[in-house]
Amino acid sequence: MITTNDIFISEKILDENLELHIVDVEYLTPEILDYINEHFVTICEGDSGSNLETVKKRALSFFENKTESTKMGAIAEFFIHLYLKKQGFKQECMFFNLEEGSIKKGFDGYYSIDEKEWIMESKSGNVNSQSITHSKKITEAYNDLVDKFKGNVSNNPWKNAYNHASQIDVRTSGDIRKNIKFLSDNFTNQIFPSINDFNIIPAATIFLNGQWENYDVGKLKQQISKNISKFNYRKILIICLTKKSTNLIIDFLKK
Repeated sequence: MITTNDIFISEKILDENLELHIVDVEYLTPEILDYINEHFVTICEGDSGSNLETVKKRALSFFENKTESTKMGAIAEFFIHLYLKKQGFKQECMFFNLEEGSIKKGFDGYYSIDEKEWIMESKSGNVNSQSITHSKKITEAYNDLVDKFKGNVSNNPWKNAYNHASQIDVRTSGDIRKNIKFLSDNFTNQIFPSINDFNIIPAATIFLNGQWENYDVGKLKQQISKNISKFNYRKILIICLTKKSTNLIIDFLKK
């Protein structure tokens, strides 16, 4: 099913416990730019009261000091936040890390919708990378989530999520904070939850090199369907985003 969803052109496959969203961003249309301008501050730092130009400068400063790989990862994560907001999800975290200029450790995104909590992991890469596909990046994102649920990481992802959700500007409900705190304390005590009990969002973003390339959507669906047959989850939302270049957002920040 092809939908415009007001500003994003996407194809969605919907099932009882599974959604696949295939999203293309060739240009930042006036509608997308308006939406970014409207929500940029809240995506980056919650209801902080900062003005748009100040937050854009803060973001640009972050990107200018990072490697191309880090830029891709951060820009991909931002657009997933943006897309999910348009789908009605409430962001229970901030795009900016709590430590100035550093990369967020833990889950890439924590959200709620219809009183249900969702956890996102974002992976990205350049089209010129060897054998890169959305399907492989989705599997990579899922495997990272599995590692975090099993405790196979150096930091406590639930603690990071709790710290973000506890910021007054994020406006996370007490019930959600309580849930995350419980999981954070359990993690410290090496009590790890099963990913089968959680709603997850593995997301993949592939950046082109400024030249749009069409791809085989049917083949992508087949690859994703094959891979997720091995995944465990309560509900899953898979996002495959193709973006023309990283310069789209950098150019926005410079204006």
